[in-house]
Amino acid sequence: MSGPDAPVLDLRDVHRTHGSGAAAVHALRGVSLTVRPGELVAVMGPSGSGKSTLLTLAGGLDSPTAGEVVVEGQPLGTLDHRELARLRRRRIGYVFQDLNLLGSLTAAENVALPLELDGSGVRPARRAALAALEEVGLTGLGERFPDQMSGGQQQRVAIARALVGERRLVLADEPTGALDSQTGEAVLHLLRRRVDAGAAGVLVTHEARHAGWADRVVFLRDGIMVDSTAPLPGVEQLLSGSGR
Repeated sequence: MSGPDAPVLDLRDVHRTHGSGAAAVHALRGVSLTVRPGELVAVMGPSGSGKSTLLTLAGGLDSPTAGEVVVEGQPLGTLDHRELARLRRRRIGYVFQDLNLLGSLTAAENVALPLELDGSGVRPARRAALAALEEVGLTGLGERFPDQMSGGQQQRVAIARALVGERRLVLADEPTGALDSQTGEAVLHLLRRRVDAGAAGVLVTHEARHAGWADRVVFLRDGIMVDSTAPLPGVEQLLSGSGR
């Protein structure tokens, strides 16, 4: 399917199993999820339910055991390593739970890196990086190294890196984890604004108030998805179950 309303992300009956035999862990069991331009989907569930696994598969950082992951009409399983890396640099923004900032690079250099790796000149990449840092409230801090910044500031650098450039799919794994409530709300506003401008977004969160920014909430338990069209009453009860 093509056209402006075609899915940006399409997970088709995706399974992910780690290990084999009696030691096998079924992280995802037949998950299907479609996310279209302009749509933000929140993923919730108990610890160990498969939320982060879903994001790593959607971002092409891991491969499903069975099923298919399609980004902008391109099945990721058909791409070689170089093509997959190019797609991630150009089209997918990923906010990791552990940030993955490079300590030897400044904040601006961390944000500019995916643009430079994709062939952008140093100067335009730097301009775009400084604009992205300004957008997340870090004006004037581009020359600081990660270890010279607070945890919340580092989190915002990671978010700026995910949003810089023409990213069509933004994947965020607990992006407000190290932030105070006011800064966390500002980050969610940025994510919402990027989605409203035409990107597709997937937000993993354990907080119902953050899921309230989404157009749709899906729940995972033991790797199985229960879909809903809006945040459900009793969401805290759904999240209190035990996962693997």
